[in-house]
Amino acid sequence: MLPRDVISTGSLILRPPLAGDAGTIARMCADPVTARFMPLLPIPYALEHARDHLEDAAARWAGGGAEFAITESDRVVGLVWAGPPDHWGVTELGYLVAPWARGKNVAGTAARAVTDWLFDQGVRRVELQAEVENVASLRVAYKAGFREEGRRRDAVRLRDGRWVDFVTFGRLRGDAVGPPEQYLPFFDGGELGDGVVRLTPLAVEDAGEFHRMLAEPTVAAYFMGTPGTLEDDERRCRYTGYWWVSGQRVELAIRDAESAAFAGHLQLMQVVPALGQAMVGYSLLPEFRGKGFMTRAVGLLAGWAFARTPLHRLVAGTEAGNTASQRVLERAGFRREGVQRELFPKRDGTRVDDVQWALLRPPA
Repeated sequence: MLPRDVISTGSLILRPPLAGDAGTIARMCADPVTARFMPLLPIPYALEHARDHLEDAAARWAGGGAEFAITESDRVVGLVWAGPPDHWGVTELGYLVAPWARGKNVAGTAARAVTDWLFDQGVRRVELQAEVENVASLRVAYKAGFREEGRRRDAVRLRDGRWVDFVTFGRLRGDAVGPPEQYLPFFDGGELGDGVVRLTPLAVEDAGEFHRMLAEPTVAAYFMGTPGTLEDDERRCRYTGYWWVSGQRVELAIRDAESAAFAGHLQLMQVVPALGQAMVGYSLLPEFRGKGFMTRAVGLLAGWAFARTPLHRLVAGTEAGNTASQRVLERAGFRREGVQRELFPKRDGTRVDDVQWALLRPPA
């Protein structure tokens, strides 16, 4: 049985919920964002549902688990809960933050504090999971010291009938908890631009144009892998935030700054923190070629990478015959470093050479 403690962490006080919290809980759970990522909540969410939740919270405590109201200056700003530890000392953590307290690291601070408290109570392992599109919840997991352990495909069904993937996390007692900073921070203001092109995170709304671009013959000729369906590309676009916040890759839409039209795709992938290196890849729709869009886009991404991340080297590979791509890299300041012979397999069974390029962090 877990003790009904009060936990203090920074400006937050975590305490067992009280009957007087019902109104605030009702307002939190009636929020559309909360409803989107918690599909089992009733809609509309009424005061009676909040009172039922308080009864469930009391039952959680009685059953060996725990639930805390997260408060700041005596105002409830969220909830965090844990199930009863099982036979092996394992429990699962969950959390919810009020709309008026988002963006203040409330959930990350509370989740980390409760996890530490659970370890003090003898719990051996704490687990949590977050929907792949719930970037805020994913950030909480990383900030609270959890390690990503895998994904559950089509794990939960949303209200609209769509199945969604979940990312699973775990933290063991004794795990070293590193700094909460992202290796690849998000763009300030959500995008990069120079007045001619804009770089924005690739979104599910871009899937149609992205799919059309990959099917275009001059793009498909240099595409590695098997072309996917529109549904495959929509799924890929839904992973943009997860890949970014986890430090795996950055997936961007290149847009015409004037019309906001989708012009192409730019990515930063194969990120190797130990080397301070990542690879750049890109494609452009035919109607936007010849305007310098890609050179500008690659330059914007490189400038951000060297200004905001620890990356020291950006690399790229081009087929030996792809002279247009090579000109982009030359104009963006990349230097040719060598050739990997017969690296790229082609659909006709032949193999072609890969020309290697690199751009180094400018001297301080």
